[in-house]
Amino acid sequence: MARTLSIKDAINEAIDQEMSRDPNVIMMGEDIVGGTGASGEDDAWGGVLGVTKGLYAKHPNQMMDTPLSESAYVGAAIGAATCGLRPIAELMFIDFMGVCFDQIFNQAAKFRYMFGGKAETPVVIRAMCGAGFRAAAQHSQMLTPLFTHIPGLKVVCPSNAYDAKGLLIQSIRDNDPVIFLEHKNLYATESDVPEAPYAIPFGEANVLREGKDVTLVSYGLTVTRAMEAAEQLAKQGVQCEVIDLRTLSPLDIDTVVESVEETGRLVCIDEASPRCSIAADVSAQVADSAFSSLKAPIAMVTPPHTPVPFSPSLEDIYVPTVNDIVSAVNRTMRANK
Repeated sequence: MARTLSIKDAINEAIDQEMSRDPNVIMMGEDIVGGTGASGEDDAWGGVLGVTKGLYAKHPNQMMDTPLSESAYVGAAIGAATCGLRPIAELMFIDFMGVCFDQIFNQAAKFRYMFGGKAETPVVIRAMCGAGFRAAAQHSQMLTPLFTHIPGLKVVCPSNAYDAKGLLIQSIRDNDPVIFLEHKNLYATESDVPEAPYAIPFGEANVLREGKDVTLVSYGLTVTRAMEAAEQLAKQGVQCEVIDLRTLSPLDIDTVVESVEETGRLVCIDEASPRCSIAADVSAQVADSAFSSLKAPIAMVTPPHTPVPFSPSLEDIYVPTVNDIVSAVNRTMRANK
């Protein structure tokens, strides 16, 4: 039976259900327990925004607070994964991945390949990503392309609560390292979520809206803005097909190409910095596979190639807006290849 849950609660429920199902599922992170050994409430924090609040009371032997050393506990989680556990490491902000990046891209991502397919590293690294939270340049980046670039990593970025639960359960059960990115400005977004556990396979994009005129491709927060733009454009007589990529590695480029072959136009929306972004990757692959179907140049809607500004007024125009998407679609509809 489906109920309405926020993304934050859907993630919490996914971890809870997987810990109940499999005692080898453990979690490490900074302040995910909080209060232990001190007077006052146990489980006082549940992470910086309380996503895992309440889990320690249910699974005290599977939750571990760590020192403020991402290098230490992410490395420990990767090592534990090679020895039979299924760790979830909460990296807090994705911006902190620089501290432990060697363990991720030189170790966890390489083990299966280096050991002839015999080594498994079922670790999930969860982290908040994205701008719009007034958290400045060191806590607001959308670093999805950095992880997508690395063979051996799977990269997930859900846009809604239903996908967040199903994709996180799939991530925990997967035998390869998964980077699971949660946009902090989506945590309160609600949708219908079944109570029973379910897994959403990787590499299957979701067509949220069908249309014949132009294909809009996105992931994470900008999916909601693409949908809003599609609603506005429909009033102008422009029918947009909206595709949520869901997972960035593996990437379901086939669904995108099939859509572009029908619409003849493509607009990629991405909160990541434009150089070597997911938008650039999708644009290049579509140009390679479906160039003859294009009726107009491919458009990308991204932030400028700058750090995320702290100024609220600047940050509001940094992240792609609904108006930015509408303008890009209108330019694409007027253009001819």
